[in-house]
Amino acid sequence: MPIISYREAIRQALREMLKDPAVFLMGEDIGAYGGAFAVTKGFLEEYGEERVRDTPIAESIIVGAGIGAVMVGARPVVEIMTINFTLLAFDNIVNHAAKIHLMSGGQVAVPLIIRTVTGSGNQLGAQHSQNIEGHYAMVPGLKVVTPATPADAKGLLLAAYDDHNPVFFAEHFALYHTKGEVPEEPVRVPLGKAAVARAGTDVTLISYSRMVNYCLQAADQLSQQGISAEVIDLRTLRPLDMATLQESIHKTHRAIMVEEAGKGTSIGGDIISELQETAFDDLEQPIAWVAGAPVPIPYNRTLEKLSIPSPETVADAAVKICKGRTRRVA
Repeated sequence: MPIISYREAIRQALREMLKDPAVFLMGEDIGAYGGAFAVTKGFLEEYGEERVRDTPIAESIIVGAGIGAVMVGARPVVEIMTINFTLLAFDNIVNHAAKIHLMSGGQVAVPLIIRTVTGSGNQLGAQHSQNIEGHYAMVPGLKVVTPATPADAKGLLLAAYDDHNPVFFAEHFALYHTKGEVPEEPVRVPLGKAAVARAGTDVTLISYSRMVNYCLQAADQLSQQGISAEVIDLRTLRPLDMATLQESIHKTHRAIMVEEAGKGTSIGGDIISELQETAFDDLEQPIAWVAGAPVPIPYNRTLEKLSIPSPETVADAAVKICKGRTRRVA
């Protein structure tokens, strides 16, 4: 398979979707400028302004217009420049896109795709460095997707196009330059199915988005200490694939939830709580939680780096949870 970047994988998925004449893209600076992260660079010249629409700086109106368009048969793909700005459209996302299907008695579907960029670590300050995709994963009626690899970025976006529900698609800015094998064909990756990114036997590392890469780096470090870590990439935060997590814990008997968002401000606590209920008999000890600091992200580079997990902090937590432990005999 060709090796391409995460950015190019998104571009390929959008091109495949634009084969449908009902699909058009809309968002701030996605046309003439080519997108804040260059995902739609060249699209305006290729598809024209009817298919690639620059919008005013008005996030609530952008999402509201997308909802209205999709309700009458169009298939807009809305881009909000960063996840921080989705807060300005929170009412339309949470109270309208997520609920219209139910409140219309199933008469109206809202298969709207909202693409946005999440993540910290780029010295953009507290208001532009949030990881709040977990907030949206707590909203019934929305599906929330957080791809970590180029292949998943393409396959999950295509699956979102096939879905009849609103999909909140969060792309981490730090992943755009990463590369991996991606099928040339429009292969779908099913929503709601986690992936075993690395098999292991001693501890399960559960994560999503950029932190999956950090967990894989931590697993490499742990292997040098004789610890075999299994890495689970959630891929979607809603729906969650709890069965894959339970199966992994049944094998390893230990688990760590790893996420970039601040502890207590994210979805990690909910995942841990459900696993404590459903996989309790398989656990040797409580599930550990490695997460960002529950603070506004600092602008200072050193402090910003300290506010989010690193491969080393993940590895240290795994050593602690595995040290001196032996598996129980069933």
